[in-house]
Amino acid sequence: AQAMQSRMQDLQARLAETEVSGASGGDAVKLVMTCKGEVRSIQISPSVIDPSDKETLEDLVMAAVNTARKNADQLMADETRKMMSELG
Repeated sequence: AQAMQSRMQDLQARLAETEVSGASGGDAVKLVMTCKGEVRSIQISPSVIDPSDKETLEDLVMAAVNTARKNADQLMADETRKMMSELG
């Protein structure tokens, strides 16, 4: 039990710094964030920057964040499953 707890803490620390990406609008908005949720970078294509249509840009950013979050959740689940199978 102590070994499992120690490995879980190590996994959480490693995943807190592991980066995942998300994109939307055919890569018009791309971002990188950690599995912990810290956004490290955002790239927005000038083609989607329209001051008269800020809602579209907001939706694209939100979709990219949600995609990255989903990727982070999947990575955490995969790594947890892998660790558990290694522990038997």
